[in-house]
Amino acid sequence: MVRRPVAVVTAIVLFVEAVGIAWVNWFMGVVVDRQDMSLAGLDPDVMSTSSKVAGLVFGLYFALCGFTALRVGLRDRAPAGIGRILLISAAVVHALLGAFTVGLVGWGAFAFMMVVLGLIVLIFMTYDRLEATRSDAKPDAGPDAGPGSPGSPGSAGGSGDGVLPPPPAPSRS
Repeated sequence: MVRRPVAVVTAIVLFVEAVGIAWVNWFMGVVVDRQDMSLAGLDPDVMSTSSKVAGLVFGLYFALCGFTALRVGLRDRAPAGIGRILLISAAVVHALLGAFTVGLVGWGAFAFMMVVLGLIVLIFMTYDRLEATRSDAKPDAGPDAGPGSPGSPGSAGGSGDGVLPPPPAPSRS
C-alpha cells in the first residue's frame, strides 16, 4: 500500500523543512545583527531578534506538522481534529509559499513547495478513500428498511444526498 510510505516521507520532508526554515531565519538574524544597519529606521536588534523568533516558530510549526504526518503513517489512520487542521494549514502555507518563491527564489524552490503540497494532499486523498471504502462496507439497516426508516438514504437521519425534509408547518392555535 502507498498510504504509510507517503505519510512517512511527508513527515521526513516536513522535519527537514523545519530545520531548514529555522536555520535560514537564524542565519538572516545573525547577518542583520552583524551588519548593524537599519531598514527604514527599524532597530537592527529588533529585526535580528524577530527573524530568529520567526524562524523558531515556523520551525516548530513544520516539526509539529511532520509529527502529525508521522503519526498518521504509524497509526495508519486518517488525521482527525487538530492534526487534520495542522496538515490542511500546512498545505495552504506551501501553496502560498510556492506562489511567492517563484518570483523571489526561482522555479526550483517552487517545485519543492509543490512536491510538499502534493505529498500533504496525497495523505488526505489516500486516507479519505480508505475511510470511504470502510464506511461503504458497513451493513445497512436491513433488507426491510424503507425510504422512511432511520438509516436509509431517504430518511432525515440517513446518509443520502444530504437534503433534509422540509420543516413542519407551524401550528396555528
